[in-house]
Amino acid sequence: MTDTAGTALVVGASRALGLALTEELAARDWTVIATTRGGRRTGLHDLAERAHGRVEIETLDMTDADQIADLGRRLAGRGIDLLFINGAIAGDNVPASEVPVEEFATVMVTNALSPMRVIAALEHLVPPTGTIGVMSSRQGSISLNTNGGNDVYRASKAALNQLMRSRAARHSDDPRTLLLIHPGHVQTDLGGAGAPLAIADSVPRVVDVILAHRHDGGLHFLAYTDETVPW
Repeated sequence: MTDTAGTALVVGASRALGLALTEELAARDWTVIATTRGGRRTGLHDLAERAHGRVEIETLDMTDADQIADLGRRLAGRGIDLLFINGAIAGDNVPASEVPVEEFATVMVTNALSPMRVIAALEHLVPPTGTIGVMSSRQGSISLNTNGGNDVYRASKAALNQLMRSRAARHSDDPRTLLLIHPGHVQTDLGGAGAPLAIADSVPRVVDVILAHRHDGGLHFLAYTDETVPW
């Protein structure tokens, strides 16, 4: 499979994995439309200034349905070869029964519902040969959960995975490729400073996996190592 450049839309690109993903795609000659929630300058603005026109910045809070719709209108007529949704929050690492209802709802809306709303609003920009991806986690795998912990985060990623499977089943005739990507345990605010992988160890391999499978069709749950993650 050739690493042919195209246009990508990366949702949630102001820092960490999303920013690195944007930078990696731009370095491979992709045009990247990258979103930030706005309100302050971020590393994404620095990247755009040195990317020679390959990075465009849009404002989006993906938990805001009106902002999602507005972005869809602003991008009307653009062809998006890769729509990739990044961004998640962890919540407290306590048993689910101890999590306040408001926090539970916020994690679920951010990590599971919002990506599906983004897909529903923007998928018309993605051609039949295109790819729709979401950053998931092996912590969303039910069969791999043998030690517990991070209950609500795990549940939100499992919900995301299930919702993507539901979408794939509902649109079984859709030729586009759907990807759920596990980036590894990475040194981010969410992964912690003690995680075994630096962002630079993970993201280039994530992009390799996305591009290697971008024309496979169907839904795939894959790790940055290009291994299938069990549901």
